[in-house]
Amino acid sequence: MTEKVNAQCHCGAVKFTVELADGFNTIRRCNCSFCRMRGAVVVSAPLSGIHVTHGKDKLTEYRFNTRTAAHYFCSVCGIYTFHQRRSNPQQYGVNVACIEGVSPFDFTDVTVANGINHPTDGGGGTAGHLTYHPDDAR
Repeated sequence: MTEKVNAQCHCGAVKFTVELADGFNTIRRCNCSFCRMRGAVVVSAPLSGIHVTHGKDKLTEYRFNTRTAAHYFCSVCGIYTFHQRRSNPQQYGVNVACIEGVSPFDFTDVTVANGINHPTDGGGGTAGHLTYHPDDAR
């Protein structure tokens, strides 16, 4: 069953829908140089699962290293929205913080993919886990 959710960048200049084929079961981070600096928690969607409904002209693209992965950002607020994955070019990784009603802090345990030793370079696997434990005092 496919779950369709609404998403947008911080300023709302870019709005899109995402079809999550496996819900949030693919939640992860990556430890490659780019993802480490970006710090986003992502979830997977098929290439056919992203539909930009507003502001396609506001998206800007960044590619590095092998130039296989295409990372998309809002040119107005700078927020990373989604990227076509290098390890699986048939999928997008979507910034969960852009998904309506979702926060990266909703996930207490997030697997970290070993992007430093990328699967397409003969590495891969899991590098570890990030955990979040909210304080009781709010």
